[in-house]
Amino acid sequence: QEDWQTEISLEKINSSSDVEELLPSTSKEVVCLPPTSKTPTPSAGDTVRPQPTPSKQNKGRPHSGRGTKRSASAMSVNDGTQRWNDCSVEDEVPALPNFFLKRNPGAQLVMDRIYSPLQLFQLFFTGSVVDTIVKNTNTFARMRSEAGKHFLWLPLKAEELYSYIALVIYMGLLGAKNIIDYWSGKEIYCLPFPKSVMSISRFQAISWNLHICDPEDDRENSQKKGTQAYDRFFKIKPLYNDIVSACKTYFHPDRQLAVDERMVATRARIGIKQYMKDKPTKWGYKLYVLADSACGFTWNFFVYEGKYSLATGKGLSYDSVMQLLDLSLLGKGYQLFIDNFYTSPCLFMDLLAKKTLACGTIRTNRRGFPRTKANDLSRRDQRGTIRWLRDGKLLFVKWMDTREVTVCSTMHKAYDGDAVLRRVKNPEGEWERRRIPIPAAVKDYNKYMGVVDLSDALIGYYNVLHKTTKWYKTFFPHFVDIAVVKFHSPPASLQSSEQKSSQFRERLVSELARAIHISCPRAVCIHIASGEPCCPEYFGSDATSGRRVCALNCFRKWHTDGHKFATDENC
Repeated sequence: QEDWQTEISLEKINSSSDVEELLPSTSKEVVCLPPTSKTPTPSAGDTVRPQPTPSKQNKGRPHSGRGTKRSASAMSVNDGTQRWNDCSVEDEVPALPNFFLKRNPGAQLVMDRIYSPLQLFQLFFTGSVVDTIVKNTNTFARMRSEAGKHFLWLPLKAEELYSYIALVIYMGLLGAKNIIDYWSGKEIYCLPFPKSVMSISRFQAISWNLHICDPEDDRENSQKKGTQAYDRFFKIKPLYNDIVSACKTYFHPDRQLAVDERMVATRARIGIKQYMKDKPTKWGYKLYVLADSACGFTWNFFVYEGKYSLATGKGLSYDSVMQLLDLSLLGKGYQLFIDNFYTSPCLFMDLLAKKTLACGTIRTNRRGFPRTKANDLSRRDQRGTIRWLRDGKLLFVKWMDTREVTVCSTMHKAYDGDAVLRRVKNPEGEWERRRIPIPAAVKDYNKYMGVVDLSDALIGYYNVLHKTTKWYKTFFPHFVDIAVVKFHSPPASLQSSEQKSSQFRERLVSELARAIHISCPRAVCIHIASGEPCCPEYFGSDATSGRRVCALNCFRKWHTDGHKFATDENC
């Protein structure tokens, strides 16, 4: 086995150090490398048992065959007529639908108008949304007070909620471990800004009583638990629906789109919590996201709630893509890029019927994937070897990199003369960088698929999420993050995007905190001189027997006689 096969296989097909070069199809330097396997190439009628790649733990162990049987049942039946082609065979691309947009791509804002960060933020947190949250929070606080909860509460106003959001974003910028540290009097903290906006007791009171939905309607919905009428996300629906609607209203994506998952971190014990080992955030709520591949803008998303209530019988991956693609608002001729969780021939054909093109990595045990092994890739094939097979408008491509990469597409040609730099071992046993062929489908997949990770990175720079005991309160700071990162210019690098994000957040925090001072100025404390000092003479009753109680009014005597007063020995 060649040494290059022992290289670490990455989740993304190409590494960050790989450099792609577009070469013409007539270039003499780009050649398709023939397979170097010593085993004879099977003919079209031969039947070859599939050779699964063993994992590190199972290397050297015999295979049980259980996975082979399960995979074979999901594959299409080999009729003996299909055969994998190499790149010396010319492929013909079928006619593609024209690209038609309902609106011009980009931000849907008023031309020649300069928007402040606060005005952009209020496109998502509109006045009606803020008023709804204020009303429901006050109602929930009143209900808790009537239920016997003891806390100091003053009616919340819209301006004060803006200041609360300003502090939430401010905490994401600084990232202190505990909320109380922002109001700490210790010298190493000493942060004057939070104290100038509101007290810590007021901030905690708003956090405890923050409620997005109507508490009365929420109580009625809770009584429906266990029935089909129960809405699991009722607690976040008012803000959830408005944020999704704003994402669609104020931005229109370009032609390339990507679908992926996003995780909102939580450790709550709730059924909708998911585990994804390949994500930076392992445990949390899963969101399915449709984003623009050019700038990472989230155009549509929904929260996964477990068993899908509107299942079509074609699987969660199929239903998720169809729910995210609102073609009545988008248009026709879009190019969708997805990973192997979603890709299936059934989905691609249904998308093509709606004049939407698709490309994505695919699992070889998917129903509809060609089962033929005639002229298939071998594990000993050199890096850059290409095999392809066309089934009508579906193109299946296999490409040998550090591992075998399999892609399905309805918009690409099998090989279009592209090449990429890779480390390859020469006959002398030395490693060198060499240009090897790369299918156009793989090249475009690498280019357009990582956009959701970019969107997650922009949110993750200054994540405002804090631990909470209520699951629905986890989504409020995440919706704030979505509203904050929307209208940044497409960054040239992650470093520049981080800088732009911090500057935007700083300006937004200042404008949000200033809203309460503009509309509701602080009350001025007026001191009135008094002839007699206020010296209360109230003595509480004993809570327990044997408690010592001062029988003298030491408080008055201390204030009247000054610091020279010495406490009586009987006190």
